[in-house]
Amino acid sequence: MGNKIFTKFFIVFLLLLSGMIVSCQKDQVEGDETSVNTKADSSLTLNSPGNNLAVKGTLKLTILDSTYTFDAAKDSIAFVTVSSGNDQYFGITAINKEHNMSFGISSAGKALSNLTSTVAGSQFLLSHDKMPNIEYALTKYVNTEDFGKINITSYKQDSTLAKGTFYTFLAKDAKPNAPFYKVKGTFSLQLK
Repeated sequence: MGNKIFTKFFIVFLLLLSGMIVSCQKDQVEGDETSVNTKADSSLTLNSPGNNLAVKGTLKLTILDSTYTFDAAKDSIAFVTVSSGNDQYFGITAINKEHNMSFGISSAGKALSNLTSTVAGSQFLLSHDKMPNIEYALTKYVNTEDFGKINITSYKQDSTLAKGTFYTFLAKDAKPNAPFYKVKGTFSLQLK
């Protein structure tokens, strides 16, 4: 059981790390005033052909009574794929321009249109000057075996990178009696 938890944590960590790398690439592209086309082609600079930086669209998530939005026009949102041995994972990772909010969610398997897949890992981080850092992570102590679902309605069709919905359960603490919260979200991301 411990290995599965570590693997899930590791996959989410890789997704968030990919998002930070993409964020740095996006910051460099925005700082370069050569052309708007450079920004649109920035997804081509990623190391893996399965990783794409969204140039338009949003990722929204709601936890408790707050909704958080990442906007690809200014923030970095990437749809990434990761291989771990024979296993494949896909996910969405986002970090805002100020680098004080990040989110990642992943699932095992290969991303396809019209797919519903089980959440393998998720994490939401907030950092503000006036309050302590907040970290929500996937909890294994949900009363059911339902860790959440990612529903992809459209994937890499025309200019659409990925479109769909998700839900998962995140907790602030890894203890068995820690309260957990249902997180719902939507994503509508475009390549061009």
